[in-house]
Parts: sequence; C-alpha cells; structure tokens
Amino acid sequence: MKMKKRSRLIMTLFLFVFGCAFPVSECKAQFIKQETGKTAPFTHLRSSYRNVSLSQAHSMENVFIRKKDEWGFYGHSTIRHDYEKKSLNGDYVVIDHATGLMWHQSGSSDYVSWNSAKDWIRNLNNRGYAGYQDWRLPTLEEAVSLLEPNKTNNLYIDPVFDDKQWGIWSGDIYGSGGVWSVYFSLGNTRWRVKNRFVRPVRSFN
Repeated sequence: MKMKKRSRLIMTLFLFVFGCAFPVSECKAQFIKQETGKTAPFTHLRSSYRNVSLSQAHSMENVFIRKKDEWGFYGHSTIRHDYEKKSLNGDYVVIDHATGLMWHQSGSSDYVSWNSAKDWIRNLNNRGYAGYQDWRLPTLEEAVSLLEPNKTNNLYIDPVFDDKQWGIWSGDIYGSGGVWSVYFSLGNTRWRVKNRFVRPVRSFN
C-alpha cells in the first residue's frame, strides 16, 4: 500500500513539474517511460460496464475491424501490449503494462452462462486469487484488447495466456437481451447470448 501511494505521489509531482500540455494518458505514458524505460504508449480502457450498441461497438478505438456484421465484428486490437506473466502466491496472472490491467492467466475450466460467470468471479474474490479481491469481468473494450491479428495455437490471442478459453464473457450488455463476448477462436466479438468461458481482470493502475 505504501509503495502504491509513493508511486502516485511521484507521478503527481512529475505531472506538476513538467506540466500537462498533453492528455493525461500521454503524460502517464511519459511517466511510465521515465520509470521503466519502456517506450510503448499507455492506453486507458473503459473499466465500467454499460449498454453497448452495435454502432458503438463498430466505432471502438484501438481496434482494426476487417468485417462488420449484425452481431458485432471481426478484427483485432491495435494496442502494443507489454505482457508479463507472474506467479503471485502460487496463482498465475498476466500483467499488461501497456493498459494497466492484470488478467487471470487462465480462467474458468468450463464455459458457463453469464450469471454463472459472475458467481465464478465472486468465488474467486472470496478466495483472494493472487492476493486480490477485486477481480471482475472485463468490459468489451478490455476483452477486445486481447484479440491478436494472427493465430497462435489456433487462437487469436497471445500465447502468454492459456489456450483453453476460446471465448470469454464481458460485463457489457446489448439492449435488453444480449451480452457482449469475444471469440479468440474466430477473432471476433458477438452480442448473442451463449455460454462462454470466464477470464477475470482487475485494474492495477
């Protein structure tokens, strides 16, 4: 906790000293570069859930869409990820330094309904996976950020992640009867309700 407060204080001083003629995300990217030597820009992704329309999904930032349809789109993220796989208390996570997100490296061993997915995460938090109790379903933007342009192990996702979860739930809904999800098997996103796997995420920045 002290380290986290110290990091925030250093960042605040950095922004104050150097000014913020750029958007906050760009200033934060400069701070990260100063601290870590990494040049990949920091990309902030929405972390609160909402009702996402088809047109909103089609106009998402940081995504290359190669085909649109009535259920969603086929495409991939344009974010330059900086993944780091770690073991915390014996639990594996994947930290993305480019987005400030920490992902469950694997996820559920079975595909489940959306409501069951929320129960699965509740149990994960009760257990305190990797020492944290703030795991959640990703937003559509966060889930889509995992889509890669090319397949590895027959999935459009970086091999740092477990390859069993071919499709995952998001926490965003579509209208009154749909829930957005992402398919790594096909490289697309859909709002139609079927069973999916769970891959929890949490924000660490």
